[in-house]
Amino acid sequence: MILSVVLGLVVYGCKKEQPVVKEAEKTEKTEKKETGKETAMGVSLQWLGHASFKIRQDKTIIYIDPWKLKEPAEEATLVLVSHNHYDHYSAEDIAKVSGPETQLIAPPDVVSKERGGEAIMPGVTVKVGAVGITGVPAYNPAKQFHPKANNWVGFVIEIGGKRIYYAGDTDITDEMVALKTIDVALLPVGGTYTMSAEEAAEAAKSIKPKKAVPYHYGDIVGSRGDADRFAKLAGCEVKILKAGETMSLE
Repeated sequence: MILSVVLGLVVYGCKKEQPVVKEAEKTEKTEKKETGKETAMGVSLQWLGHASFKIRQDKTIIYIDPWKLKEPAEEATLVLVSHNHYDHYSAEDIAKVSGPETQLIAPPDVVSKERGGEAIMPGVTVKVGAVGITGVPAYNPAKQFHPKANNWVGFVIEIGGKRIYYAGDTDITDEMVALKTIDVALLPVGGTYTMSAEEAAEAAKSIKPKKAVPYHYGDIVGSRGDADRFAKLAGCEVKILKAGETMSLE
């Protein structure tokens, strides 16, 4: 009898009461968890200088025309190359960001030089997982630098519910101004080989993106002054990034 009572007390003593979690605390924890998930899944854009960008969405990393990379390279999911000029197609920089699973998407002449990758042409869409890449013609209608016959491209990149247009090296074209529902337009403003600041502003007024980011200045041709003029004339929200700076697309 005494042994039973002792055992009962021991068992009872081992049963600790579980703390009561208030409903408000549950809600707060759930909200924090969901908010963290949304932040992790957001899309960000980083300007790497000249005509190079990096797009990130969760574990997906896209490099566009990587050249003269200064930051520590991350393994890319996708590398997009618009054309084979040295300041856009750099085999050395592609190698820096490439791993076993990295996929190159570029015009046929670049794919041929790299001896690998998936060729893209104007009007063609390539799907890689949840990312869509559509080739948009990039050329100079009245200059010799980027002939339309070369089938070089810019890209409409669909990722994380956003549509990002990277123009490549181009002047204003009919195909460009026909684009619709663009969240962010990345437009060259340096002139000479591409649109000037004024021409890029005219393009922005036709495309009507939610935001625009100028590039192709600060190296070879163009200056910060070109970016500033573009921002004043574009007729939409413009973000001028410093080299290495990142912006959220949320």
